[in-house]
Amino acid sequence: MVSAIVEKPQPKDAPSTLAVVGRYILSPRIFHHLAKVQAGAGGEIQLTDGIAALMQEKKVLAYRFKGKRYDCGSKLGYLQADGRLRNEASETGAAFTAYLKSL
Repeated sequence: MVSAIVEKPQPKDAPSTLAVVGRYILSPRIFHHLAKVQAGAGGEIQLTDGIAALMQEKKVLAYRFKGKRYDCGSKLGYLQADGRLRNEASETGAAFTAYLKSL
């Protein structure tokens, strides 16, 4: 069960080393909370703020998985994820790795 959720905290302020990867199955009640949320990080209405409000009335569950997580919301994270997949692809991996080494 999730006890707290925070939108993009600074590493020194993070309450844990866990992260949300952005795949949710939420109750329709989330829309009630999102309608009341004030703009937060980046001047945007944050889904995490709505989830935090929802947690006050319903349990929110999470699944902890083992694996590599990429932040595809950043340009570098997207390129890292894309590069890893291209590097591991059987038909292009060797050629892509050779290309990267040539840069």
